[in-house]
Amino acid sequence: MKHLVVPIHLDEEKELMTIAVVNPWDVEALETVRRVAGMKVQPVISTKGDILKIIREFHGFRTSVKAAERTMADRINFSSLEQYTDVNVRYTDKHIVNAVNLFFNYAFEQRASDIHIEPKHSYSQIRLRIDGILHNIHRMSRTVNAAVCSRIKMLARMDISEKRKPQDGRIKTRFQGRDVELRVSTMPVAYDEKIVIRILDRGSLVQDIKHVGFTPEEEELYLSFISKSNGIILITGPTGSGKTTTLYSTLDKLSSEEINIMTIEDPIEMIHEDINQIAVRQNVGLTFGTALRNIVRQDPDVIMVGEIRDHETVENAIHAALTGHLVLSTLHTNDAPSAIARLVDMGAEPFLVESTLIAVLAQRLVRLICDVCGEEYTPTDNDLAPVGITTADLNGKPLRRGVGCSKCRNTGYYGRSAIFEIMPVSHAIRELIHRSAGSQDIQAQAIKEGMHTLWQSGVKKLISGQTTIEEVVRVTGTHHVEKK
Repeated sequence: MKHLVVPIHLDEEKELMTIAVVNPWDVEALETVRRVAGMKVQPVISTKGDILKIIREFHGFRTSVKAAERTMADRINFSSLEQYTDVNVRYTDKHIVNAVNLFFNYAFEQRASDIHIEPKHSYSQIRLRIDGILHNIHRMSRTVNAAVCSRIKMLARMDISEKRKPQDGRIKTRFQGRDVELRVSTMPVAYDEKIVIRILDRGSLVQDIKHVGFTPEEEELYLSFISKSNGIILITGPTGSGKTTTLYSTLDKLSSEEINIMTIEDPIEMIHEDINQIAVRQNVGLTFGTALRNIVRQDPDVIMVGEIRDHETVENAIHAALTGHLVLSTLHTNDAPSAIARLVDMGAEPFLVESTLIAVLAQRLVRLICDVCGEEYTPTDNDLAPVGITTADLNGKPLRRGVGCSKCRNTGYYGRSAIFEIMPVSHAIRELIHRSAGSQDIQAQAIKEGMHTLWQSGVKKLISGQTTIEEVVRVTGTHHVEKK
């Protein structure tokens, strides 16, 4: 505690350790770290409060793990499966309890969306997904791994003795005065059991529509869609693209005493007091399709279907829209125009799709530049080539990038925002759907009518100084519609 120094990033290839310090000119501290670590050191400035918080939480976790390792070291024989699984009875050990509690708090503090505990040959790797990217956090010895996993399974009300098949469970807890729910999934893998914990924080899942990522023009357009009394609105994108957040934020915006909102989810991501939520239960025959077929008798005004997966669901969604309900749902397609072909592939009649579909939104999440270490710079045409623009498109305006600091874990990014491809279903697009036109024709017409592609939306956020060239390329790729 003498120098208040915390390592935050390690580049093994360059043999470079980045450390957070209060005083980057403390030569004695830098030299001490350099000597102990045996590698070069790069300091970044942090506050005393932030450093102490990391020391309390993460290093408290490591201390508890080390203490557990010492108490269990002589109780485990890896050559004996029976003796190895005996560790399960140790999940109530005070050090294990402390380690799990401290690590959860550390994950919450770091704004992690997922926790991965991955068994290897001789250790267990813990990783956190922060702003969509996984970061190695800690290596935990096999000695204590089984006890930590059993503690988590116990909290999630799982069978701690079952390691041969996948299990799902939930943990409800509180952090800084707000409810947080953890969705726990276990999977048997080569060296033991892998655990992934999805952190469901209401503050992240339910946001004001203004904070989801829409531009003012996009927000106005989207609000016009959701103000309609009937029809279908689809949100598309891969897993982890923010679709659930957009849906929950939309339902929160629509929620009032005057309407009945009902959802069908698998599973329910977050309980909302003002919404009637139904969990899919395949084992008793309660699927998306069957729930949707019966939900219309519950007098709903707005229906949210977690995902349209099959013919039965799309057929019942169309029926609900035709009978005067606003239906919101998701699809897994790469862009907005492809959603129409996907519906038809699932058996929807084109004339029914064109008569009920209001709009399709494709979305992705881009990381935002850290507001502490972000700085301006002037890019070259070569720098801009991957995103398909030139310096002339910037009109002399500089771009921004993060150089790395303790707040952003030396990544240069802090937080995420959505980019959108919004396709209203106009009269001309309805005609194309009716004629079973292909996705490329529909896309061309949508662009002609003013639709911005995901690439164009990413470039907008780049030029406005919110994200970087690398992030736009990572999320949207280098293939895009050529500029006219």
